[in-house]
Amino acid sequence: MIFGGAGFIGANLARNLLMHSSAQVYVFDNLSRAGVEHNLEQLRRVPGSSTRLSVTVGDIRDRSAVERATRDATEIYQLAAQVAVTTSVADPRADFETNCAGTLNVLEGARKSGKNPFVFFTSTNKVYGQMADEPLAAYGRRYSYANRKAVSEEQPLDFHSPYGCSKGAADQYVREYSRMYGLPTVVFRMSCIAGEMQCGNEDQGWVAHFLYNALRKKPLTIYGDGRQVRDVLYVGDLIRAINLVRQMLPVTGGQIYNIGGGPENTVSLLELLEEIEALIGRKVHFRKASNRPGDQLIYVSDYSKFRRHTGWTPTFTVRQTLTAIFEFWKEHSAVFEQQIPSLEIQAPAVAQLAYLERTA
Repeated sequence: MIFGGAGFIGANLARNLLMHSSAQVYVFDNLSRAGVEHNLEQLRRVPGSSTRLSVTVGDIRDRSAVERATRDATEIYQLAAQVAVTTSVADPRADFETNCAGTLNVLEGARKSGKNPFVFFTSTNKVYGQMADEPLAAYGRRYSYANRKAVSEEQPLDFHSPYGCSKGAADQYVREYSRMYGLPTVVFRMSCIAGEMQCGNEDQGWVAHFLYNALRKKPLTIYGDGRQVRDVLYVGDLIRAINLVRQMLPVTGGQIYNIGGGPENTVSLLELLEEIEALIGRKVHFRKASNRPGDQLIYVSDYSKFRRHTGWTPTFTVRQTLTAIFEFWKEHSAVFEQQIPSLEIQAPAVAQLAYLERTA
C-alpha cells in the first residue's frame, strides 16, 4: 500500500515494485498534484501491471478510507504529504491535517489491522530548522559548513516552520508506534530528491523545476543570493535504499535515518544553473528575490549511519541526475507543455465521488 503513490517518489517506488517483484501494489492518492495522472499512466504501462496494480482515489485525512486501505496490507509506505514550507505558512491547519493527522491515520490503520505491517515514512531535513547558530563559510558561488561536512541524526530537532512541525511530529509518531506497539517502522529524513516522474515546481522539486523552466524558456526566480546548497539524491538511489530497509528490518526496524546525496553530491543554486546551461547549450536567465521564511542556507545529509547498517551509498552524481531528468523530459515533453490546473480534493468530496478504480 503506497499512500501518495501517484506522486514523484510513490510512482517511482510503485514502478520498481511492479517491475522487480511479484507484489500486489495498491496506490492511494487524492491526485491533487498537477501532472500526477501522467505518472499513473506510466504505471499502467508497466508489463503485468493490469493484474497487480490497484488505484484508489482518496484523501489521507479520511480516517475511514485509510483504515479500509490498510486492512490487508503487509507493507505500508506513507509518502502522502503537503510538501511546501510556503504553503504551510499560508495554511498551517491544512498542513497539519495532511502531514501529521494523516500519518496518524495510517499508523492507526496499521495498528488496528492486526497484521503488524512494515511502515515506511518519508520525513524531511526541515525538522532540523534553519540551524541559524551553525557557523557557515561563504566562498565563490556556494556556502559550506565551517566546522563539519554534513548533518547527522544527532542534530537537535528545531522545527522552525509549520511544515517542519507537521513532518517532525509525524516522524516522532512513527518512531513511537515502533517502540510502543511493536510496528516495524523506518523513517527517512530526506534532503533533495530528484529524478524521473517529478513534477517540479517553485516550492518543491527545485532541481526539476529549474531544468523544466530553462527548457521552456520560462523565467526563474532565485530567493536569496543563490549560494544556498543542498545535497542531491537520485530517486533510483532512494528507491534502492527503501528496498534495503525492508529487506533488513532486523537491523533497520524502528530507526530514523538521514538520507541524501551526501557531501559528494552537493550543489548550490547558481552552480545548478551552470550545469543546466552546459546541458541544454544556452544561457538561463533568472531574477533574484528576498529569502523565503523557513529556508536553510545549506543542508547536507550525513548518511553514514544508514551506510553502516546497510552498506548503501549513492551511485548517481548531480550531473547524472540532471541528465536523467532531461531525458525523461524529452520523452514526455508534451505533458510538461500542458497547463494542468491543480485539483484540490477534500476528503468529503472524495467520499462523495465514490470513485474506485481496481485494475487487479
